[in-house]
Amino acid sequence: MAPDDASLTAARKLAKPGPWSDTGSNDTLVWGKCQGSGKTPYQTSIDLNGPAFRCSCPSRKFPCKHGLALLLLWVDGAGTIADKADAADFASEWATERAARARRPVAEKTVDPVAQAKRREDRVALMSVGMDDFSRWLGDLMRTGTAGARNQPYSWWDGTAARLVDAQLPGLAEQVRAMGSEIHRRPDWAEHLLLSCGEWWTTTRAWLGRDRLDPAALGDLRAVLGWPYASEEIRQSESVRDTWLTLGAHRTEDGRLHMQRTWLWGETSHEIVQILDFAASGQALAVPQVVGSVSEASVARYPGTTVRRATFVTDPVTVGARNGLPAGRSIDEAVAFVALARGANPWLRRAPMILTAVCAAAESVTDGAGRGLSLSGESASWELLARSGGNPVDVFGELEGGAFRPLSVEVDGELIGL
Repeated sequence: MAPDDASLTAARKLAKPGPWSDTGSNDTLVWGKCQGSGKTPYQTSIDLNGPAFRCSCPSRKFPCKHGLALLLLWVDGAGTIADKADAADFASEWATERAARARRPVAEKTVDPVAQAKRREDRVALMSVGMDDFSRWLGDLMRTGTAGARNQPYSWWDGTAARLVDAQLPGLAEQVRAMGSEIHRRPDWAEHLLLSCGEWWTTTRAWLGRDRLDPAALGDLRAVLGWPYASEEIRQSESVRDTWLTLGAHRTEDGRLHMQRTWLWGETSHEIVQILDFAASGQALAVPQVVGSVSEASVARYPGTTVRRATFVTDPVTVGARNGLPAGRSIDEAVAFVALARGANPWLRRAPMILTAVCAAAESVTDGAGRGLSLSGESASWELLARSGGNPVDVFGELEGGAFRPLSVEVDGELIGL
C-alpha cells in the first residue's frame, strides 16, 4: 500500500511502541496517536474495510508513514495495539463521516444532449484533422526510410507528439514521444520501429472506418487513441457482481503522471480485468487492493475485445484471502492465448498471464517443457528468484514487449506480491 519505498522505510522506523499512545483496535478500526516533531501528536486512523487511512499530519502522501506504521504495528500482533470495545473519539467520528458519505445520494447532473453532441462533433473533427496529419507524417517516414529516423533529434519526435496532443490524441502522442528514446535504447530498435509504424498505420485506417466498427472494436481504438469514456457512463452500463481475487499491481510514472494497474480475477466469471488509477505528479494514487485479498464488488467493464479495463461500481468489501493462484497455463499455452487476443486487438501491448510451474533465473522463466520467456529488467525479477529459490512456482505477471514482468508468486500456498 505504500506510495513509495521512502514512505515504507520511514514507516518501519515508526513501527515500534515508543512514539505511539492511545492506540486500540476493534473489528473495523485501528487507531492511535503518533508523536512527531511538534507538541501535538498526530491522530491516525485506519478503516480495515477499505482499507482507508486518515492522519492529521501535513504529509501529501497517501497513506502517510504514520498510517503505514500503525498498520505494521497492528499486523505484528505483539500486543502493542489492544482490542477495545470503544474507538477513540477521533477515529469514531471519522468512521461515522465515512459511513454518512457512503449513504449520501449522488446528485444527478443535468446534461444538455444538444451541447453534448456538439462537443463530441467538434472533438471528432479535431481528431480527424490530427489523424490526417499523422498519416502524412507516417508516409514521409516510410518514403525516407526508417534508418534515417534514428538520426532525427528528439525534438522531431516531440513536435509530432505535441501536434497529436493538440488534436486530442494523447494515447498516440505518448507512443510517438516514447519512440524518440526507444530507438536509441533498444538493440532491436529497427524491428520495434517498423512494428510500431504498422500499428500506427492500422490506427489511421481504423479511424477512417470507425463508423463501421462494433462497440468492442471501437473501444480498443479509443483506448489506443487516448479518447476516454466518461466514468459515469461506464458505471451505468452492465456490471458484473463477483468475488474478486487481487492478482497483482504495478505502478509507473513518467514525471508528469502516475499510473497504477491492479489486476483482478473473478472467481465465478474466471475473467481477468484491470483497474486503472491515475494521479498527477505530486498527488497520491489510490491505495490498491492487497495482493491475495478477496473482495466482493460489482465492476463495470469498458468496451473492448480482450484484456478489459474495469471500474468499481460498488466499493470492494474484503471477505478474506485466497491461498495461491487460480489454474494457469504453460508458457506455450499462454503465448498462444496472447496471440489470439492480439489477433482480435492489434493494439494490445500488455496481457496478463498466470504461468504454472515455471523456474526463475536471473533473466528468464522456464517451464517443464523447456519453453522460456525473458524477464523485464526490473527488481521484481530478482525478488522472484529469491522467493522461489529456483524451484518451480506459479507466477502471475504481464507480457509486454516480448518480456514477462512478474507481479506475484505463489510460495507454499501463499500469494506474495513482487
